[in-house]
Amino acid sequence: MKPILLVCFVVCRFSMDTLAQQTAQEQQIIEISKKKFEWLVNKNIDSLKIVLDDRAQYVHSNGWIQTKQEVLDDVVSGKLNYQEVIVTEATVRLYPNMALLIGKGKFSGVVNKNLFTMDLLYTEVYVKKGMKWLLASRHANKM
Repeated sequence: MKPILLVCFVVCRFSMDTLAQQTAQEQQIIEISKKKFEWLVNKNIDSLKIVLDDRAQYVHSNGWIQTKQEVLDDVVSGKLNYQEVIVTEATVRLYPNMALLIGKGKFSGVVNKNLFTMDLLYTEVYVKKGMKWLLASRHANKM
């Protein structure tokens, strides 16, 4: 009977450690995503360069698709000027070397000299390269 209890304890302990680790990793992805929005608002190009994968695709709610370099160039030039991003919800699902974030938020700013404010549902795909999580794809939809 005692060996069974020991096995149950070890399995439960391992499961709790794994769950805690996943929760910490999920929270890390959410924090990276929120930081990315802060960097877009504050035009922190050097930080954005680090978090965007070189092959990243940024799909906006109107169908406009940008590469990493186009996002960076448009933030610098002012073509795309985020003024505020308020994340209202974010959940993460982890896979080996990949994380899928689904979020909701209120976005406001200026694009091509036109003000916008909209509620968006967005999906972000992060890939793990070495020890870093990089944004590989983002797709937004108007709610």
